[in-house]
Amino acid sequence: MDRELVIAAQHGDEDAFSALVLGVGDRLYATAYRILRDRSIAEDVVQQALLEAWQHLPRLRNPDRFVSWTFQLLVRTCYRMGKQEQHQARLRVVTPRPAGAVDEIARLADRDQLQPAFRRLSLEHRTIIVLRHYLDWPLTEIADALGVPLGTARSRLHYALRSMRAALEADERRTERRRAQR
Repeated sequence: MDRELVIAAQHGDEDAFSALVLGVGDRLYATAYRILRDRSIAEDVVQQALLEAWQHLPRLRNPDRFVSWTFQLLVRTCYRMGKQEQHQARLRVVTPRPAGAVDEIARLADRDQLQPAFRRLSLEHRTIIVLRHYLDWPLTEIADALGVPLGTARSRLHYALRSMRAALEADERRTERRRAQR
């Protein structure tokens, strides 16, 4: 991000803020959509987070932290709106494609297996998995965006993955029981 644009926006320059939003807006929306799995709610969350960013921008102490600060506002807005709406947010789980040929049927089977387990995670756990495994952020940036200590981010990621693993194992046991009953 351009430090001068942030400083200008902090002093009320709407064009500078618009330029900043153009630079980060798509990533904010993609993140909100992955966390909430609803296009209209994701759009609302981004608008609300950007409105808060504009309102509180003069209080941002370090202009170099604009992007991570904006993501922090976005994640907090996701939490707030997700809880207000009592919306069980979902993420479209996409398994990474290996280089070379992809077995489309196996990929779809993996996604179909992951999706129900992912849906059962809490908003906090879905968020940390999105930030780490879909946006490929280092834990230090995740902690900064979430406004938590690095150890808390590590712990959340650990428990999120553990919960995901447990949900997958429970689904597998259910599937095996159904097969045995046939």
